[in-house]
Amino acid sequence: MKLPNIYKSLKIALSFVIIATALSCKSTKNVIASGEASDKLSAKQVIKQHEKNEADFKTMNARVEIDLIQGEKEQGHTFSFRMEKDKVIWLSASFGMARMMITPDKVQFYNKIDNEYFDGDYKLLSDVAGIDLDFNRVQNILLGQAITNLKDEPYQVAINENSYALQPKDQNALLELFYLINPSHFKMDSLQMFQQLKKRMLQVDYASYQEVDKQILPKNIRIIAVEDSDQVAITLEYKSVSLNEEVRFPFKIPAGYKEIVIK
Repeated sequence: MKLPNIYKSLKIALSFVIIATALSCKSTKNVIASGEASDKLSAKQVIKQHEKNEADFKTMNARVEIDLIQGEKEQGHTFSFRMEKDKVIWLSASFGMARMMITPDKVQFYNKIDNEYFDGDYKLLSDVAGIDLDFNRVQNILLGQAITNLKDEPYQVAINENSYALQPKDQNALLELFYLINPSHFKMDSLQMFQQLKKRMLQVDYASYQEVDKQILPKNIRIIAVEDSDQVAITLEYKSVSLNEEVRFPFKIPAGYKEIVIK
């Protein structure tokens, strides 16, 4: 089933949130992935290292260039991205023409071009993405971390092109999930999800990482989302970032805008 226009708009906005991992500034340096995956490491050992290397910071502020390719159409935009870890994720287009703010309780979005807004829960984002989403899952994707608690169920590990390929021992028939973990810094190389019955696929590739204030964070990202015969590809390049500085999250739905109601 084709998505209505507003769903497509929110799908693009959601993609910005899901893959907008921060990161690049004058004081950063690229992380050279020189490690080699070893078949001697167990799944539990890989998971332990992955969780140990989770980024630790309070706030993040960045600007990111995003290129979107959908069919034969290609467009690029620059966005402001801010985060207070575990509390707020905020995106703003140039001149505040569109903004999105996500908290653990709700999702809010408005578009000054169409004079529309949305103020609701995660059901909309979950329907658009095709997977159950909450604040923690969105945040983890932004930071190159697994979207599930890897200790909740047994995993198996194999070597896949110098990455540790983690997958549940008992894959869900409705949603197959794979993680590729880098052997150098144990952040994600790739997140892959498949819904065969609904003909959906979401793949987030972390092309490179960098060190920001002693934190290892994604630098270049590519996402591919497929539904039936429709495909969207997005690439991101972060131009500036700062960590642990005071940030604001201005967000006020303008008066007179039409509410987006999803039935």
